[in-house]
Amino acid sequence: VNEAFRESAANELNGILSVCDEPLVSVDFRCTDVSSTVDSSLTMVMGDDLVKVIAWYDNEWGYSQRVVDLADIVANNW
Repeated sequence: VNEAFRESAANELNGILSVCDEPLVSVDFRCTDVSSTVDSSLTMVMGDDLVKVIAWYDNEWGYSQRVVDLADIVANNW
């Protein structure tokens, strides 16, 4: 599961998603440009059809970065 997140973070979700392998706490994710950071040490696969994923985010800063991305898309396409 974590490898799938890493692959997406390196490709189509580059700059939007990241994966963290270090033991960090919420304050460590202040002002991160990505929308969400998957905490790989807390990912759990339970049974055949259930996955628990913990992801950190800075709700103001990450959201603001996506608004800037959207404004750039609108400005360049309309």
